[in-house]
Amino acid sequence: MFELNFLFFAVAIPAVIFAGISKGGFGSGVAFASSSILALILDPGQALALMLPILMVIDVATLGPYWKRWNWPDSRLLMLGAIPGVALGAWLYKATDADLLRLLIGGISVGFVIWHVGKTQGWVRGFANRLPPPAGLFAGVVAGFTSFVSHAGGPPAAVYLLSQRLSKTEFQASTVLVFWVINAAKFVPYAYLGMFTWHTALADLLLTPFAILGAWLGVRAHWMMSERLFFGIAYVLLTITGSKLIWDALV
Repeated sequence: MFELNFLFFAVAIPAVIFAGISKGGFGSGVAFASSSILALILDPGQALALMLPILMVIDVATLGPYWKRWNWPDSRLLMLGAIPGVALGAWLYKATDADLLRLLIGGISVGFVIWHVGKTQGWVRGFANRLPPPAGLFAGVVAGFTSFVSHAGGPPAAVYLLSQRLSKTEFQASTVLVFWVINAAKFVPYAYLGMFTWHTALADLLLTPFAILGAWLGVRAHWMMSERLFFGIAYVLLTITGSKLIWDALV
């Protein structure tokens, strides 16, 4: 069991605020950096369990500002695909150990940064045409799976949504809706697997105000802050934390 000491809050409070800003204003693409950061000081399962209620609070806090601004057909495809993805994630979690979870979280973190750099440098080309509906279902499966094992469902969902040429606000609203459903779907298997404890519940209660603050800042930043600056910071965090988790898992 982890201690609710100065080190915990010094790491957890910025991580939770960062998750709120990401989900509230810039999609869920890099919100999983918070889980990667927490996994540096907590068991990976504890980090995931701690973050899920926080993410659900942020989802509720950000639904209102983006209500009905989403693209329903694309969002529906992702949500339909996400359900079997969550089930697959639950099965894998039950059959794995902490080091494999660290490797998965770290690998997804670093892989996402490499994918972004490759796209920015022209090594990876974007999609010339909108991806077809079956691709949306597949992206939903991947998002559900990666969301369950590392809260990292944002990247696969973003790949599909960005291919649909949505506006910034339509993309953001669709992301909020999709992950509100995915995170709600994850709650029951997380509870069934015994990931929640009274200790994580107390920590969540103490961190909730910071989650709401982050969500509020994220909605404000959606209209004001440079996306390039925000994501630049996020990619640095993902690279450092992801690399550390991979090292810990292998060594």
